[in-house]
Amino acid sequence: MADVIEGPDRLQRLWTPYRMSYVRGEESEPQVGDELPLAEGADPACPFCRIAAGGAQSELVVHRGETCFVVLNLYPYNPGHLMVVPHRHVADYTELTEPETSEVAALTQQALRAIRQVSQPHGFNVGLNLGGVAGGSLSQHLHQHVVPRWSGDANFMTVLGQTKTLPQLLEDTRDLLAAAWSDS
Repeated sequence: MADVIEGPDRLQRLWTPYRMSYVRGEESEPQVGDELPLAEGADPACPFCRIAAGGAQSELVVHRGETCFVVLNLYPYNPGHLMVVPHRHVADYTELTEPETSEVAALTQQALRAIRQVSQPHGFNVGLNLGGVAGGSLSQHLHQHVVPRWSGDANFMTVLGQTKTLPQLLEDTRDLLAAAWSDS
């Protein structure tokens, strides 16, 4: 949780130290003793492969399907920012099997319904970033973003202060979406 502290200049500072690993481009590497039963072809250094196997950040999974899962983004653009991810380590949309393609589409629709039920956003950004140059920071493992949007959500704080404020903890967001998932 971030702390807000007022300084001698009477400006408030929003401290978000948990974001430093993201800013530095550090990924959490598996630790000794963290051996997971990874699927065939999985990459042990890939966070999505580790989540698929029940490793680090798997507590952020909202839903597990047959070929894909839905997980909260650890560094969300907005509260409720979900990703639909195939269990299989695959980089390109054209490499998905028909069942994976169908489940990505179905889970994306269900994600939209669940987020609408929980948060009533004004709109959404939905999409894939294929390749690092397209903005895919984890481009080796395909994932579709579902980002709720509200009028004014990119305000002065983000534009001028280069700071994104998020009014809800990931755990709270995950609980709300998981409860709404079966209703949507």
